[in-house]
Amino acid sequence: MTVLESIPRPVSTPDLPDRDGDVVGWGARAPWSAPDAFTASAFVGRELARLGVRDAFGVLGGGIAAFADGLRRAPIRLRHTRHEAGAVFAAIEAHFATDRPTAVVVTTGPGLWNALNGAMAARADGAKLVLVSGATSRAQLGRGAVQETGPATTPAGLTTAGPLFHLAAQPETVAELRHFLQQLAGGWAQPGGFVAHLALPWSLQTERIDPATPAIGAWTIEAAAAPTSALDATLARLDEGTAALWIGHGARGASAELRAFAEAAQLPVICSPRAKGVFDEDHPLFVGVSGAGGHATVPRFFAEHRPATLLVLGSRLGEVTSFLAPGATPSRGWIHVDLDPGAFAAAFPGTDGMGVVAEVRGFVAALDARARATGWYARRTPAIVPHVGRAPRLAPRAAEVRHPYLMQVVQELIVEGSDAVVMSEAGNAFTWCNFALRFAAPGRYRTSAAWGSMGHFTTGCVGAALAGARRAVAIVGDGAMLMNNEINTAVAYRADVIWIVLNDAQLGLNEHGMSALGMRPVETQLPRTDFAAFARCQGAVGIAVATELELAAAIAHALATPGPVVIDVRVDRTVPSPILALRIQSLQAGR
Repeated sequence: MTVLESIPRPVSTPDLPDRDGDVVGWGARAPWSAPDAFTASAFVGRELARLGVRDAFGVLGGGIAAFADGLRRAPIRLRHTRHEAGAVFAAIEAHFATDRPTAVVVTTGPGLWNALNGAMAARADGAKLVLVSGATSRAQLGRGAVQETGPATTPAGLTTAGPLFHLAAQPETVAELRHFLQQLAGGWAQPGGFVAHLALPWSLQTERIDPATPAIGAWTIEAAAAPTSALDATLARLDEGTAALWIGHGARGASAELRAFAEAAQLPVICSPRAKGVFDEDHPLFVGVSGAGGHATVPRFFAEHRPATLLVLGSRLGEVTSFLAPGATPSRGWIHVDLDPGAFAAAFPGTDGMGVVAEVRGFVAALDARARATGWYARRTPAIVPHVGRAPRLAPRAAEVRHPYLMQVVQELIVEGSDAVVMSEAGNAFTWCNFALRFAAPGRYRTSAAWGSMGHFTTGCVGAALAGARRAVAIVGDGAMLMNNEINTAVAYRADVIWIVLNDAQLGLNEHGMSALGMRPVETQLPRTDFAAFARCQGAVGIAVATELELAAAIAHALATPGPVVIDVRVDRTVPSPILALRIQSLQAGR
């Protein structure tokens, strides 16, 4: 018997005679939970499935139990996680693993509040996701309901559109519910991310409705094509002096088009941390990764070959991507292509530019076609590109694991030796992966530079593994692993996940960052944790790695082992992050 087969399924129970203490409306005796009942909750499940949802994650409670009963009637797999934040992070990564919208289910009060950090990450990362929470019925408001969730206890931004949700509502009727779902369909049909919140009061969750209730309308929404005038203006500006491409997360669907255009135009390519692999990092036109954990070739390129024009595709050029460095600007002007016009001039005021509101893949394909039709490529000359290359190969030593050696083994065995998706957690893991790993194709690397919450990928990896077709490998710090993880959930559903834990018994980025600022580090040390034992006590495979001599065999064993595996790697705590190394050297030199 598998783990899934051992989980008891809901069964119907014949009507029982009345007994003192029966709670009306609960259990198999409730009319809304009868096998032939069709409720507003079942309607929501049916419509979410029609909109493409196949995976949902959540933590159930009394305030959302009736919705869970309705959802189980839809072809949507609901996985119960151990924390609401983990549920949202899992749903985010399930979306990026499948390109389908996903759902999160939480109860009233603390259930909703615990999910909000993940909801903000979903918004910042551009996911398509709906958060379905319980809400207190109108008749119960102000009467001391358990975990009351209503106007008196909930900020307006949780049930109205704003910075957190693109769409949010607390419907009280089926007509209002249908309106929300129709708006959700339109939001998800648009290119780009769309995060919504549906607060369902118990009265609506349990309302029985006609199974023949019409479905909401099906929508497709196409991004507007860039006009020929914008294409011609782009080509003209790229032809006036030196130029380069700077690509971001919003360009992840345009890998083939970008390569064709860059090669034909002989344009250097820089990528943001979240765009690693969108352009082959071993390609001779690739300058390097910018920003946090980025490559020294990028600032050198700006210093020695500053482009007159930079074509930015799908990036806001925020701090993690550009450090907002004054030198990371073109001498003449920007061309900025994004679905969100708010991205234009957001990071670097004071430099001229042209913004084009368009989906990146369609824009680059049209630009390539226009360049060929006008003979523009024939006028191009080869660019000067300081290619990033690879670090010298290290030999293993019988000592704690150095971060560069760990990345070397990850590159060889996981990036090049498997098809796993690699995820890096906020902190040291993020900077080392950005700096050292090289990807030749999109969809192999995920990180959250936009929001950067610790715990995103210690939990999100489970969602990616359960919803997607590939194993997920999360490279995480010990601080993040202690903060939030879903090992227990991975065991319950036999998710093919590997956690590689950088165990240095400290918050490494904080430790070295404070030192780089000339401070004595404050509260950065942690008690040493045996993560291998922690994994085994929950039913996962746990492997401890004390020296570099053990590392390759441990990772190879994990890749060959189905189900969840935690590799506890004792890393050299004295090695600073690449983001800090130059700064520390500068401080020590007294500059």
